[in-house]
Amino acid sequence: MLGRLIAWCTTFATVAGAAFADPVADFYKGRTVTVVISGSTGSTYDVGTRLIVKYMSRYIPGQPQIVPKSMIGAGHLIATNYLYNAAERDGSVIGSIGETVPMAHLLTPQQAKFKAAEFFWLGNPAITNTTIITWHSTGVRNLHDAMKRDVVLGASGAGSPSSQVPQILNNVLGTRFKIINGFPATAIDVAMERGEVEARGGISLGRLKSFRRAWIEEKKVHLLVQIGLRPDAMFVDVPLLETYARNEAERRVFRFMSSSSMVGRPLVAPPGVPAERVAALRRAFDLTMQDREFLAEAAKLRLDVEPLPAAELQAVVAEIARTPAEDVAVIQAAHAAGKFFNCKDVVKDVKLCEGKEAE
Repeated sequence: MLGRLIAWCTTFATVAGAAFADPVADFYKGRTVTVVISGSTGSTYDVGTRLIVKYMSRYIPGQPQIVPKSMIGAGHLIATNYLYNAAERDGSVIGSIGETVPMAHLLTPQQAKFKAAEFFWLGNPAITNTTIITWHSTGVRNLHDAMKRDVVLGASGAGSPSSQVPQILNNVLGTRFKIINGFPATAIDVAMERGEVEARGGISLGRLKSFRRAWIEEKKVHLLVQIGLRPDAMFVDVPLLETYARNEAERRVFRFMSSSSMVGRPLVAPPGVPAERVAALRRAFDLTMQDREFLAEAAKLRLDVEPLPAAELQAVVAEIARTPAEDVAVIQAAHAAGKFFNCKDVVKDVKLCEGKEAE
């Protein structure tokens, strides 16, 4: 009788233990998770992501070790293509990618071998505008000045906003940016200081506030335009890109590019990761954004923390993916390298081209 009782208790304990086991914790316990970082060393992508995962690991069940791995190139597309096509789809690999990745399959489909809406978007740590800056000695203070003479501009790659937005401005507004691709983010900064380039595209206002604050305080650079949906409180005098639109077609192009501010410096998981692990990663991201130690360290580094949670970010990306076909044709025409944008050659409804004349 006693033996049967012991056997029953043992069986009950085994069944109960299985019932209360956490399969997510079991998967991550003792495991190493790789975070692929698409931004260059020392960039806000790199520094910000390393800080996030330092704290995020404590909130993932099983508390895995998270190891950063740099994979730069092609304006974040090398890393994004890897995450979509080659990375493990079990939750052991996540990525930090660029803000214009959701637009890439529309702007550069030959390079973007992925569907952005199929990623699991974990969260964006900071909604931040980007800008185009010129060095103080150039005398180019706004976009109108950039229409009057050639401006040598450093950019990281064709798939990055540092190249995409200046290209669109050249085609649509007639600015004269001479775009030189291939710079890591920090290398463009050095090239500007040395006088090797006169301008930089696609620098985030967050980076200016943190790592290049002296440029602002010492008036070393001019901010030509803000690429975002609303003005940054610190730079309210810098016009938004959308204000330069002269008609509805141009407004759609500029607003499309400006939506990248909502994407920011996101973390993603590849398609196919089990739902319970995606949920755990998203919760870990949310809890990290509330962690006092994380917030204190971010403040010391002057890193903005204005998170956009996963559900809202996923919705933003899905909306970009649903961009109407006519708008896609207009956007692609506005982005085509070396081609002046003629609105009436692209749209079906020429009323979209009616509006203010070029100044």
